[in-house]
Amino acid sequence: MKFMGWSGALQRRSTSESAICGIASNCIRATCSTSFRSRRCWRRLNHTRSTTWARSRLSRPLEAIRHTQSKARFYQASSSEMFGMVRQVPQNEETPFYPRSPYGVAKVYGHHITINYRESFGIYAVSGILFNHESPRRGLEFVTRKVTNGAARIKLGLQDRLGIGNLDAKRDWGFAGNYVDAMWRMLQQDQPEDYVIATGKTHSVRDVCEIAFARLGLDWRKYVHVDPALVRPAEVDLLIGDASKAKKKLGWEAKVQLKELIEMMVDSDLEKLRAGQR
Repeated sequence: MKFMGWSGALQRRSTSESAICGIASNCIRATCSTSFRSRRCWRRLNHTRSTTWARSRLSRPLEAIRHTQSKARFYQASSSEMFGMVRQVPQNEETPFYPRSPYGVAKVYGHHITINYRESFGIYAVSGILFNHESPRRGLEFVTRKVTNGAARIKLGLQDRLGIGNLDAKRDWGFAGNYVDAMWRMLQQDQPEDYVIATGKTHSVRDVCEIAFARLGLDWRKYVHVDPALVRPAEVDLLIGDASKAKKKLGWEAKVQLKELIEMMVDSDLEKLRAGQR
């Protein structure tokens, strides 16, 4: 069976995030992110270009499936950032969207066009509304990896301080390996549906800093400072997901909690830095 999707081809079951080839997500990550990008980056993003890109890139594989009447199964990488200024806590598949960034707006389009093709043409297409999912492979521009890498660099004497935007922003962070398993499970169902994938627990950026620095025997308050230039112009203050549907229908639930996840990332960054890697 072949699996097609906007964020790449999911070819086999895997608990490694390398199973997802980031075709669309890599492009968007270069300009805007779900993880506290700087105000300068946010302003540089051309809103029209982002939305136009989403329309053209996402419609092509859906159109290909429709025209060829392929039995391919399509996975759309939707995002918790679509909820934005949340209308209910926690958020589930029925929660209204209120995106607060160009990234979130583009994701809402992708989510709805996938549903439209599924309902209009009978395509097997699912959307995974994934809350933040991290691993040691996370890019340095994302806040979790920025913190773990920064803490490791400070421990090794490679830098003195770490600038962060909003320490009070809260997210539902999980392990990417677990979430890829959820993607695979969605595509094995008889009927295509959309699912929220989350841990159901929320933590602040402050919590991430505390865990990361404590892993290295450091007091984060001595090294982390708030940089106003890194604060989003329209912040998403609280995201926490309700993955009850995924647990009931997919038999899925998060297995790695935040402390274990951040410590895993700190250990990886420390090892890479000692080996002379980025």
